[in-house]
Amino acid sequence: MSSFTMILALAVMGLVALVLIRGLFNMMKGGSPNLSNKLMQMRIVLQAVAIALIMLTLWLTGGGR
Repeated sequence: MSSFTMILALAVMGLVALVLIRGLFNMMKGGSPNLSNKLMQMRIVLQAVAIALIMLTLWLTGGGR
């Protein structure tokens, strides 16, 4: 179970990076501010999910003891 949550956390962290890069490209090309706002909101939600999964993994594995 803990390896599953670790893999899931890594996948979500990858999604955070992709959304961040997409937002940066949107800002560089002068894209829609509305899209930039939606991407920022999506990044924050994904970061919260990633942190929750990391904490769950640490809890399931005993915190690295």
